[in-house]
Amino acid sequence: QVQFVESGGGLVQPGGSLRLSCAASGSIVRDYATMMAWYRQVPGKQRELVAAITGGGSTNYADSVRGRFTISRDNAKNTVYLQMNSLKSEDTAVYYCKASQWGKDYWGQGTQVTVSS
Repeated sequence: QVQFVESGGGLVQPGGSLRLSCAASGSIVRDYATMMAWYRQVPGKQRELVAAITGGGSTNYADSVRGRFTISRDNAKNTVYLQMNSLKSEDTAVYYCKASQWGKDYWGQGTQVTVSS
């Protein structure tokens, strides 16, 4: 069973920055076949894709965060990161990491990000 430890969420003012981390048990992150992604969800809305990164390092971003957020993975540490800059109030949400491998999805427990003055 894959387990994740997410950290880095919190309260930040508009324009500020946060870095989310998602550390996985085992070696799933360093597996080339694993797609890692960050999603976010606000109450009453569907969970939405924020950013994704393939085993080869190709990335994809939601239009709303492109140019402000950066996803990366450290295979040696079995960890994926989401650097979030120029945060806006609309970025407020619970952020989840997900690993997709061989048709299976594994989710983290989520970390709250609140952008407010």
